[in-house]
Amino acid sequence: MRLVVFGLSITSTWGNGHGTTYRALLEALHARGHTIVFFEKDVEWYAFNRDLPHPAFCELRLYDEWSEALPLVRKQLREADVAVVGSYFPDGIAAIDEMLDAGPPVKAFYDIDTPVTVSALRAQGTADYIAARQIPELDIYFSFTGGPMLREMERDFGAPRAVPLYCSFDPHRYRRRQLDQTLICDLSYMGTYAPDRQPKLEQLLAEPARQLRGSRFIVAGSQYPKTVGWPENVRHIAHLSPQWHAAFYSSSRFTLNVTRRDMTVAGYSPSVRLFEAAACGAAILSDNWPGLDSFFVPAEEILLATDAEDVLHYLTQLDLQEARCIGERAHARVLAEHTSTIRARQFETAVEDALAALQSAAAERAISETPAPAAAARN
Repeated sequence: MRLVVFGLSITSTWGNGHGTTYRALLEALHARGHTIVFFEKDVEWYAFNRDLPHPAFCELRLYDEWSEALPLVRKQLREADVAVVGSYFPDGIAAIDEMLDAGPPVKAFYDIDTPVTVSALRAQGTADYIAARQIPELDIYFSFTGGPMLREMERDFGAPRAVPLYCSFDPHRYRRRQLDQTLICDLSYMGTYAPDRQPKLEQLLAEPARQLRGSRFIVAGSQYPKTVGWPENVRHIAHLSPQWHAAFYSSSRFTLNVTRRDMTVAGYSPSVRLFEAAACGAAILSDNWPGLDSFFVPAEEILLATDAEDVLHYLTQLDLQEARCIGERAHARVLAEHTSTIRARQFETAVEDALAALQSAAAERAISETPAPAAAARN
């Protein structure tokens, strides 16, 4: 297949989880024989923080202004077998209109921010990157969020086919590595600053750090304001390149997962960091949300933390071997269910199902529009 994808970024992971998500999925699709063109708007904050400026698995098309990119966009859409517009693509609404006008065999939207999208659609009928009027015209609505929200997309917004397409990881890049002396810590956390997530991070990491002065903590992520006051035993890394992610998780005795409020309410929204950490055999402490137990077995593959006391208990009462066993079980689970190759196959299956449904619908229309044969003339 020839895929044309419009996404927030594939060249930079600075301040976003889209970059590693697109890289894992598209590299796996490329390995399975598909050709891919990726359109990304050339914005300043990614231009200065590109950790994959020349992806080998797709044809990258950076552009400055949408109007200037349109001739190439239209040409690529005419030649595409599948077109996908992703959430938070800066020119998303215009890109979807172009996709619908060009009419490639399969037209899809990939929502990496479904609860945010649904909230905007409920409130005003549009998000910055997709309008409610466009959803019924799609063939597939891929979603980072599973569970009941998929049915809502179909029932309330007219999506013909809403299917989960969770994040994934490349097992060649995300696996247990040797300890890195610069990254060894008792508890780590990786994530961009978010105001609604910060109170949980304060409770589940900063407060335990204050009480365990002899322990080491690391927070890796961008956009934290200077007003955030970390305890002295918390090291903050403003941005950690993906090439260091595996070493980061492998050098953490425990790593913390904290979920955005909209994702917590919707449930069934695992972050890409959750699978990447498990792929490295990290023992994960996580907040709880509906559907988490469909990805990991609590107390066996993941540890739940509701407050600082829970975190303090794990840090002081669980020995290294117990933590390692939990990480190993999580590692086995994600290898069986969430690798990038598995996700690429799920993408292919969804496309095949959509094509079959479209062909069936076209055949039914052809039959219904065929005139009945005229009665034989009487002699």
